[in-house]
Amino acid sequence: MDYEAVIGLEIHAQLATDTKIFCGCSTRFGAPANTHVCPVCLGMPGVLPVLNARVVELGVRAALALGCTVQPVSVFARKNYFYPDLPKGYQISQYEEPLATDGRVSFTMAGEEHAVGIVRVHLEEDAGKSLHEGFTDSARSTYLDFNRSGVPLIEIVTRPDLRAPAAAAEFFQRLRAILTAVGVNDGNMEEGSLRCDANVSVRPVGETRLGTKVEVKNINSFRFLQRALEFEIDRQTDLVRGGGAVAQETRLWNSAAGRTASMRSKEEAHDYRYFPEPDLPPLRLEAEWIESVGASLPELPDARRRRLKAEHGLPDQDAAWLARAPEMAAYFEATAAACGHPRAASHWVQGPLTHRMKAAGIGIDAVRVGAEALAELIGLVESGAVSGSMAKDVFERMWETGRSAREIVHAENLSQIGDAGALSALVDEALAAQPDAVARYRAGRTGALGFLVGRIMRATRGQANPRLVDSLLRERLDRND
Repeated sequence: MDYEAVIGLEIHAQLATDTKIFCGCSTRFGAPANTHVCPVCLGMPGVLPVLNARVVELGVRAALALGCTVQPVSVFARKNYFYPDLPKGYQISQYEEPLATDGRVSFTMAGEEHAVGIVRVHLEEDAGKSLHEGFTDSARSTYLDFNRSGVPLIEIVTRPDLRAPAAAAEFFQRLRAILTAVGVNDGNMEEGSLRCDANVSVRPVGETRLGTKVEVKNINSFRFLQRALEFEIDRQTDLVRGGGAVAQETRLWNSAAGRTASMRSKEEAHDYRYFPEPDLPPLRLEAEWIESVGASLPELPDARRRRLKAEHGLPDQDAAWLARAPEMAAYFEATAAACGHPRAASHWVQGPLTHRMKAAGIGIDAVRVGAEALAELIGLVESGAVSGSMAKDVFERMWETGRSAREIVHAENLSQIGDAGALSALVDEALAAQPDAVARYRAGRTGALGFLVGRIMRATRGQANPRLVDSLLRERLDRND
């Protein structure tokens, strides 16, 4: 019997605010432990939470970008459970009446259309952090850092519409692109700004009833999400085929071991004893204000992908890559407008520029090579003034020095050799020095031509026009004299 997976995701996204959800403490990452805390986020007696208006605005932006209906009234609730890093003994969240409901994210992957429903988007506060390593007595003690306690989050809960781990990872990437595009989340998964819980079950193909669900907690990379789901689907399928039963539980992904491990039995909603938060009134939002927030949203990634493809004639893969980061898309469009060669601009932005940015660990805003400077280099290549291989060296010098492409080419005599007379002598020398290669080519082994072109390109330090070199070599070799 064949089995299929049923996958739903719960994504926790930290909202991009300077202060916490119910107090004025900083949300900055990396501060010394327990320095961004106050009586409110530490849950001290006698203090009252005050809702951060910016948190509400960002939550509404996220909900509208995901196609959700923002509710005019939502209610905060106390989610009661005990954990050492939860100072109040409960988490302020939303339950029965969330901020927004009924959204949808659609995407195409490998030619297949996917539509993932969004059940709800709700506001909540984060818990603190338990520290299990790095102390002399870590084997016996756990330390607590409450800097993260009270950091504002949205939780995005999907319908169980996904069937494959790769599609789940792709959806997570698309969701991240949407949240960062509208300025809701910084997308930094290493710092925990965006993390995912995956709910997965298996059932016989053709069955409509859901199997027993297992939750895999706190996954902070697309690759780990895919690998965790692959392992868990195989584990559950083997268990069911062997006559066993899947236990409803929460598991953790161990990336080093490449497997999930049981953490605890899975709680149900009634285990949390939800009830309305008595210190916070219902959140009421005016329709006109919600509309104004929607009107302020920037171009979303999917719309940007379609526009880049249509306006610049880019392949879908290139347009999709650029559309995920609005800053990169803006840099590309400025480069393409300045040089008039959008496909070449896309190649340079996705290739050499991105490679250099990753190596330097910087964003596009810190790049020294501006869009117009890169456009100038592309123009030199397209006009034949600089060879493609030499252009890479020019780009490296531009990156390191901040000088323009034309200045570097002129100062270092890097112009492409496009004079047939000058190259003819080099072709004759190469043919005379490589009789074996000549014989191989004339015997039908055309790969020898590439070897000869390479010899001449190296002799000219990449400055020879490769198309002209190829043409001259073919002319000489095909004459057979």
